[in-house]
Amino acid sequence: MPFAPRPGDIDELGHVNNAVYVRWLQDVATAHWVKLASPADVARYLWVATRHEIDYHRAILPDETVTARTWVGDPKGARFDRFVEFVDDQGRIRAAARTTWAIIDRKTGKPLRVPRELTEPFVR
Repeated sequence: MPFAPRPGDIDELGHVNNAVYVRWLQDVATAHWVKLASPADVARYLWVATRHEIDYHRAILPDETVTARTWVGDPKGARFDRFVEFVDDQGRIRAAARTTWAIIDRKTGKPLRVPRELTEPFVR
């Protein structure tokens, strides 16, 4: 998924602000979920981030575009880790992230164990 900074995304140092990466992590996670999950699962479950860990390798400047690539780890109870790399057009990783997400039942608002069948399209 491509990302290009908007004018408000640039901080006083002239590169993408740290908070923007969190928004991008949310955007790529949501797009990945909606693309691979069934419409019934999207309607039944929500995901909430419980932890973000980002390693910044090289700043992203105002005129640059990066591509986010994402994959998930194995579920652990109600949680699983999502990994994201922001890569430039030369294949260099600009930032790498690991985010922990928890699944929530929309009806009850409570976390639940990640159903095994739910993970099949995501874990290869």
